[in-house]
Amino acid sequence: MEQDAELTPVTATAAAPDATAGEPGPLPLPRRWTRIALCAGLGLVLLGSLLGLAVWLGGYAYQPASAAALPELPGTEPTPKALAGLEKALTQVRPKGVYLTVDVVENRLSLWRNGTQLLATVCSAGTGAILRDPRTGKEWIFDTPRGVRRIREKKKDPVWTKPDWAFVEEGAPLPKRWSERIDRVTLGDYALYLGDGYMIHGTLYQRYLGRPVTHGCIRLGDQDLETVFRTAPVGAYVLLF
Repeated sequence: MEQDAELTPVTATAAAPDATAGEPGPLPLPRRWTRIALCAGLGLVLLGSLLGLAVWLGGYAYQPASAAALPELPGTEPTPKALAGLEKALTQVRPKGVYLTVDVVENRLSLWRNGTQLLATVCSAGTGAILRDPRTGKEWIFDTPRGVRRIREKKKDPVWTKPDWAFVEEGAPLPKRWSERIDRVTLGDYALYLGDGYMIHGTLYQRYLGRPVTHGCIRLGDQDLETVFRTAPVGAYVLLF
């Protein structure tokens, strides 16, 4: 297993420009509210996964906070006491150790250790597109699944075995030889396996990072991928929302 890299908190990197870059976005939350919102999102993802996804949690154990312990947020500027109470309650549902959060809507990935953000960067998640095989009628939906997963395996110089949809997408016939499915380039230098065919891996098209262009996996740039690979151990949580 790779040793954890010694990282210090860093600032977020900018998203790749796109066709909507000139459009006004939502007003930014105050800095502390942004942190509260993120923690709240993590708490909801974790609690929802406990109730509905039946994910095996094993190590990195945490204790869920009681709903009654969460203070009610006022409609206007929150008081310091309310914020402190909410932060304290939410820390009880946050994973321990190293973990990842992935915002599949905004295409942002963060790397954390004990609640401290070590990396915030752009990534690429699934397009949500539907591919249909005109010959068989079989369909694939290229979505990135929400919920809680764990890193099951890590590989350097990963090899991708191309599934049927990769050939259907290209309009090519399915290969007769298994060796024709082997791809040693597309995944990049590292891959972190999340189960069910989903991975965090590299990309040949880094200019598209920050956009939803994948078939369901999470793509990262070379340097960010290496940082995540060396820092996040097998068994670390990956929270996708």
